[in-house]
Amino acid sequence: MSLADLRTHYASEIKPEELGDEKVSVAGWVHEVRDLGGICFVVIRDRTGRSQVTLVKKKTDPELLDRARKLVRESVVSVTGSVKPEGKAPNGYEVIPDEITLLNEAESPLPMDTTGKVEAELDTRLDSRFIDLRREKTTAVFRIRHEVLRAVRDFLTDNGFIETSSPKVVATATEGGTSLFPITYFDREAFLNQSPQLFKQILMSGGMDRVFEIGPIFRAEEHDTRRHLNEATSIDIEASFCDHFDVMEVLENMVAYIYEQVIENASDSLEVLGVELKVPKVPFKRVTYDEAIEIVNANTDEMLNWGDDLGTSSEHAIGEYVFKETGESHYFIIDWPTEIKPFYAMPYEDNPVLSKGFDMMHRTMELSSGAQRIHKPELLIERIESQGLDPEGFEFYLKAFRYGMPPHAGWGIGCERLVMTMLGTENIRDVVLFPRDRRRLSP
Repeated sequence: MSLADLRTHYASEIKPEELGDEKVSVAGWVHEVRDLGGICFVVIRDRTGRSQVTLVKKKTDPELLDRARKLVRESVVSVTGSVKPEGKAPNGYEVIPDEITLLNEAESPLPMDTTGKVEAELDTRLDSRFIDLRREKTTAVFRIRHEVLRAVRDFLTDNGFIETSSPKVVATATEGGTSLFPITYFDREAFLNQSPQLFKQILMSGGMDRVFEIGPIFRAEEHDTRRHLNEATSIDIEASFCDHFDVMEVLENMVAYIYEQVIENASDSLEVLGVELKVPKVPFKRVTYDEAIEIVNANTDEMLNWGDDLGTSSEHAIGEYVFKETGESHYFIIDWPTEIKPFYAMPYEDNPVLSKGFDMMHRTMELSSGAQRIHKPELLIERIESQGLDPEGFEFYLKAFRYGMPPHAGWGIGCERLVMTMLGTENIRDVVLFPRDRRRLSP
């Protein structure tokens, strides 16, 4: 048997009424073997579902029946045979085998159960992610993540954005601070990039007008929470000749489109996870920073002062307040103090203590941050210096502002947090194939 003959159909593709006497080959993992004496059932699982292989003792070659009975769970097999309708079987059919080919036998016992009958701790699942991915619920998460990223690309492309890629090894900090992973780059020190921010702004000076990027970012922060990772996937845009309100509109419409597409294209996966999605209503509510402070001080034991950043408990309080008022989980916080936003955030011309920065929030956490950017080099240098940074370290970036930088704005949103809040997942590590946090570097 050639490799091309090992599988003619995925489990979900087999339709008995269309096949007639045609032989099929299914390939996958042995999900379970049930030997009832006079009849033996072998369930084969692939990415799309399960196929039931039925061997009746009186009608089956003894050698073939013996081979089926000895199959070890999670071994890889190919089965060739004819198809019969069977309402009680997975996908409504059964395969009557002519041949069972053992391609790779699994060791026993397994690192963890794949049937869902015995739950495993998250660390156990991550240590044996290859086994965990054979669980229907785990696969469903990553099928949905795929639909999220496909929707992002479709939406932004349809709205005139060009996909780009920026370096992940850089010579200087993107936004200052110490949350960088240093690496050796030949005879020089370099860092893993914490954001494509500076590069996507440079592209605005190049006249690319509207760009987006989906790629990894790295943060050397020692957070050890269910919401933080040290390597994450960021979705970023930058657009010329627009302000922060323009890109906020792009963001909220994109999020609504993503929900629509996941509902339309991943309904089976949502059903596996028991998740019922509702498309967020746009426009999202706008809450000013001043209003956010008032909400926290009026509804919690915290007493925030103007200029304070918002912590987790404050975000939860504001999210609950907005949800009770609107019935919606997504909203924006706008008009932040300039001093607690990055140096490239544009201050209001008539009130420079406030910035044209915003955060897009979910009821449970921050999802995105963005702003209209400073496009005048003099003001940008002033803001860099005000944050204790040396403009010389940003010369490659500042150069792009001296030769015709248009007004521009943009944002970044974490893919993992977007999927996490969409599915109501408790831990962000559940929506990453191989998470990297302060404790985990393998697999």
